[in-house]
Amino acid sequence: MNRPVAPATLPPPAAAYSHAVLVEGAARVLHTSGIVPTADDGSVPEALAGQAALVWRKIGEILGEAGMAVTDIVAITTYVVPGQDLSVVMAARDTFMAGHRPASTLVVVAGLAQAAWKLEISAVAAR
Repeated sequence: MNRPVAPATLPPPAAAYSHAVLVEGAARVLHTSGIVPTADDGSVPEALAGQAALVWRKIGEILGEAGMAVTDIVAITTYVVPGQDLSVVMAARDTFMAGHRPASTLVVVAGLAQAAWKLEISAVAAR
């Protein structure tokens, strides 16, 4: 139902993602809001790696609640504030994706709604 689209005329993606993902015959589509790194107790991890792991854990919980899996994700958008090590952000994505390659966009933004947040991620899944 979901398959990568990779025209031979384009160079390969710059990291572990697909240029595009075609969804055919989807019965259900899930759009998340921007998921932020605030824990259940209201705390925010200081380290970027901790924030990224928390956000991906939350996305996994949302997928589970919707009866979906990581392989149903077709697109993600990651917003990161300036000065962060983007390799940490991409490593967290790659760990969570476990080889699955949705379409992916990473945007450096001037700031997020809370000063402590270093990243925010939204996802689209289809099944």
